[in-house]
Amino acid sequence: MPIEKNHIFKIDSAAEFENIALKIFKYQYQNNTIYNEFCNHLNRTDVSVKSVNEIPFLPISFFKSKQIISSSVTPEITFTSSGTTGTETSKHFVHDLNLYEQSYLTAFEHFYGPISDYCILALLPAYLERKGSSLIYMVDDLIKKSNHSDSGFYLNNLEKLHDKLLQLKASGTKTLLIGVSFALLDMVEKFEFQLNNTIIMETGGMKGRRKELIRDELHHILKTGFGVKNIHSEYGMTELLSQAYSSGEGIFKTPPWMKVLIRDTEDPLSFMETQKSGGVNIIDLANRDSCSFIATQDLGKVYSDGSFEILGRFDHSDVRGCNLMVL
Repeated sequence: MPIEKNHIFKIDSAAEFENIALKIFKYQYQNNTIYNEFCNHLNRTDVSVKSVNEIPFLPISFFKSKQIISSSVTPEITFTSSGTTGTETSKHFVHDLNLYEQSYLTAFEHFYGPISDYCILALLPAYLERKGSSLIYMVDDLIKKSNHSDSGFYLNNLEKLHDKLLQLKASGTKTLLIGVSFALLDMVEKFEFQLNNTIIMETGGMKGRRKELIRDELHHILKTGFGVKNIHSEYGMTELLSQAYSSGEGIFKTPPWMKVLIRDTEDPLSFMETQKSGGVNIIDLANRDSCSFIATQDLGKVYSDGSFEILGRFDHSDVRGCNLMVL
């Protein structure tokens, strides 16, 4: 039987994380055919693996060509990644939408407090223009759960968003504006703000609309344009059911059921020490029914408190719509 989701979201110690991670590994090894074959190829089994550091991490590219799901479950929804013309997109077969909803709501409130405290404005045109976005599903649900009459999506009407931001500022309303990078840049090129009650959160991605910027340059432009001290960031992707958040400077923190490890780029089965750069491996225990152990195509480093930073991507990999600044 899979781990109960209530156990996943009540983790409060490193020992409990390790215990549940090993149980989920055993479940996925025994029930996920693709992951089972991958582990066997590396001679790692549910009997031989004794610690989290011995668990194999499935390359994220498998989500493009294989159905990564436990054999005993039926998907309730399929999320798909964005992709440039001619590229194959990732597919995440999600068995339990309620588990995804519990994951993103619990994570958001872990870092930002009750969702009902906020008016949520979303500037995500590139995501709204296609189907199957897990980010749109999440933000749409958070907008509904905020229960604020002014919460909502803004596609291309920047003037309307400008007026709404000023109105919310005048009323002292706690506001979150979440947007894709190119759209936020469009906004500050047209208008200038001094927003003291607003969190500006970028989800990354130029979507081919603009030249990629390094994070520091992007955040400097946005801080100046919106008149805020810090730019927040969300780190998530189609293949995950959890998100990490940054309250500034590009340093991300994970919720208790998510962890980032850095693999050696020369030896993908070995891990780097803190503050050493390498490939980003993610444990997302909310991915109970697909694969919780994923080797991404991102480059980063982890700090001693478990926070992490994204430094770029491996060469020759697809540019995906998650929170990445190409260096």
